[in-house]
Amino acid sequence: MVLEMKIPSPGESITEVEISQWLVKDGDVVRKDQTIAELDSDKATLDLPAEASGKITLKAQEGDSMSVGDVVCLIDTSESVTEIETDETQSNIEPIEEHKTQITQSKNISVTPLARNIASEKGIDLNEIKTEGHKITKDDVLKAVPEAVPAMGSSSDNSRTETREKLSMLRRKVSERLVSVKNETAMLTTFNEADLSNIFEIRKKFKEAFLQRHGVSLGFMSFFTLAVTRALKLFPDVNSMIDGDEKISYNYSDISVAVSGPKGLMTPVLRNAQKLSFSSVEQEIKRLADSVRNKTITVDDLTGGTFTISNGGVFGSMLSTPIINPPQSGILGMHNIIQRPVAVDGKIEIRPMMYLALSYDHRIIDGNQSVGFLIAVKEGVEDPENILMGGKIEKSLGLT
Repeated sequence: MVLEMKIPSPGESITEVEISQWLVKDGDVVRKDQTIAELDSDKATLDLPAEASGKITLKAQEGDSMSVGDVVCLIDTSESVTEIETDETQSNIEPIEEHKTQITQSKNISVTPLARNIASEKGIDLNEIKTEGHKITKDDVLKAVPEAVPAMGSSSDNSRTETREKLSMLRRKVSERLVSVKNETAMLTTFNEADLSNIFEIRKKFKEAFLQRHGVSLGFMSFFTLAVTRALKLFPDVNSMIDGDEKISYNYSDISVAVSGPKGLMTPVLRNAQKLSFSSVEQEIKRLADSVRNKTITVDDLTGGTFTISNGGVFGSMLSTPIINPPQSGILGMHNIIQRPVAVDGKIEIRPMMYLALSYDHRIIDGNQSVGFLIAVKEGVEDPENILMGGKIEKSLGLT
């Protein structure tokens, strides 16, 4: 029996995907639920699992755009399936005999399918590759590729090369959205700065206890997230959107958090952030960030959001004008924390300072609303004990 595998619907409003990468070759024998390809949509990268065991015939190439319901491959279920074993850190499954040839003789180390393909193309012996982890990855193989030796009399400094590759569907969609924001909104940015001394003190005193109790670190994002949800209640226009001739306002805060992943920037959503505790915020942000970096994020996790927080400080950014995440009307930009001299009660002191930026759509948010919102965020992170915790630090951190 030959099974036609069709492109599944990744989620509401997504009608087209792109074949980002095949993880199997035409004619391979696959197992049911084995990940056979990665699909790019305009919102996320998705895994495509085999619907049955058997011999696979590919009906599309990498880079092809396909609509939901199109036949992407055929699986002949009458073909016998070789006994295979699972890679410890991947759902990609390979036949035992092939898998054994990819494990070094001296160490029980597995090999990712992409690493195996590159090694085969480059003629590299996997037994000669060193890795610090429990599996040989693409990067390990690329490090082992011998560098070309320039001919006598030539200089490698004179080499001039260029490469060309198609942008992923996700990257193309992000590009379109960013350009549309510049063209269709009256975007403006206002700035302020915050003294994070009190957050530093709280983290220093309770960080270990917080980690032991909740299994996650007490970072800066929980403080800023809760400061933002408080500010959104005080200035609801910042938590609104324009829909044609109407303004939509929300009595809840679904906070999009910008996360850099393998396929580019994504903004998974913290649902009902106004109801979350410090520990819940940290746990949920870790889950979403791990899902983005492991490419297991779902479309539902990326859908919606009423306001966005972007932390360019983790990359060393001192100051920026973040771009609004449409159809939202505001985005808070966090930046790196620098020990700077500031005037405190008439004296110069060195304090951990962060520049804050709020980009907003001036069509719906007035200047006094934007400035007031940013000041409210500043107040929250400068005096978290009283403003965000009600004077009860340990209770707010879930330590009592």
